[in-house]
Amino acid sequence: MSAAEPVEKGQRSLFGEILDWMLAPLLLIWPISVALTWLVAQGIASKPYDRELGEMARTLGLQVAAAEPNMRGGRSKYALAPEAAALLRADETDTIFYQVLGLRGELLNGDAKLPVPPDEDLIVPWELHFRDDEIGNERVRVAYIWVAPEGMAGSTKTMLVQVAETLGKRSRLTNEIIKGVILPQFVILPLAVLLVWLALARGIAPLNDLQRRIRSRDSSDLSPIDERRIPDEVAPLVRAINDLLARLDQSISSQKHFLADAAHQLKTPLAGLRAQAEFAQREIDEGRSEPAELKRSLQQIALSSQRAAHMVNQLLAMARAEDKEHAARRSEVNLAELAIETVRDFVPRALDKRIDLGYEGPSEDQCSLRVLGHPILIRELIRNLVDNALLYTPPAGTVTVRVVEDPFGQVSVLQVEDTGPGIPESEREKVFQPFYRALGTNVDGSGLGLAIVREIAGQHEAEVSLDDTRQRRPGQTDAAGQGPGARFTVRFAAHPAGPARAPQAQD
Repeated sequence: MSAAEPVEKGQRSLFGEILDWMLAPLLLIWPISVALTWLVAQGIASKPYDRELGEMARTLGLQVAAAEPNMRGGRSKYALAPEAAALLRADETDTIFYQVLGLRGELLNGDAKLPVPPDEDLIVPWELHFRDDEIGNERVRVAYIWVAPEGMAGSTKTMLVQVAETLGKRSRLTNEIIKGVILPQFVILPLAVLLVWLALARGIAPLNDLQRRIRSRDSSDLSPIDERRIPDEVAPLVRAINDLLARLDQSISSQKHFLADAAHQLKTPLAGLRAQAEFAQREIDEGRSEPAELKRSLQQIALSSQRAAHMVNQLLAMARAEDKEHAARRSEVNLAELAIETVRDFVPRALDKRIDLGYEGPSEDQCSLRVLGHPILIRELIRNLVDNALLYTPPAGTVTVRVVEDPFGQVSVLQVEDTGPGIPESEREKVFQPFYRALGTNVDGSGLGLAIVREIAGQHEAEVSLDDTRQRRPGQTDAAGQGPGARFTVRFAAHPAGPARAPQAQD
């Protein structure tokens, strides 16, 4: 997606999300950088003025320590040299205060309003100290030093000398430093955002190219996307798309093949219908219509329509079996109950063909295992197996439907076996393909029954196997209706039957 392409509501933009994650830290760090710059600028601006202020306090302290006391009115006084007083008052920007306190803490000279140091300060002679304080409502920076007067060796008493200065010059220098550092950032930050935007737009350009290549494809083009011109980070996505295209191509090919085969299979009974109808009409038009001939034509029409209806039903069953969403709606299924119902449905047809159709296994109430699946699809599976067995079993043959329960409760087995001609081992895999019929048989079927069986079994994670009903010894001839037969075995995963529940509505 390009940066200029609109994004639908609720849809996330990869470009915007990456841009947010890149710019959010930058915009978060910028105010932090401003605050740190202000703190650093204050420290930088204070150092030279602190040095100057300390020198003034030290110079004044040396002068106070060397001065001669002058007793007037019983009070010791120290006179400050005119040069020193002029030096203290020479600053035109800030106001400078000074104070000299005597050995007993009395004011000897200077400004009485200058606060004294905190009591917890450790008194060390000639050690320079700094602090921030206030005079009135004005903040000042104070440098102070404890002075030991000359000629008082061994005495622990000290005098206090303080010099204070307002913060005008410091604030101005701090502002100048901040301006010099921050103002360029107002130019650099938008430039950085623009460069990030351009870099990101260039970085996702291959995605836009990939999008254009996919959109320019024809709807029938399911060939793999070229992976040579895509970034490594997008390669797994393209491989997944290619895998999907391959599976989609295979599915569409199978559907086209299935539809072509279905059309071919439907063409035969429909052609028969048309031919019989035209023949009957021609006989009537020519005045040669005999009741027996018309009856024969109508019987052929009925048979062809029956074949076409059976083919359509099988196609619908195949489509239903391939519907994964339909098969996903599952419930507990009593396999024995479905098998018994199917056998009952096919009894009239078996009697017409003189085939012995029977059931072996637990009754509906005695079945202790359940299969998790779709009842309609499992019934369709059993019907197709029984229908296939009846089609290929000759008269006087036997078809047996059997349900076998695993004593360990792991599987539930469905078997449908017959005494027909059997299926050669070389063709056992092919008979599960749509529209395939075993060679050498004249059975009139759709060729979809076993394909439906395998599809339904696959939807239920069941295993389908095929073998002979009985092994024939070399030289042995089959009795009437007794061939090697075919046994279809379907193994379903099972679990013990739970408490009886109300039946669920099935579609």
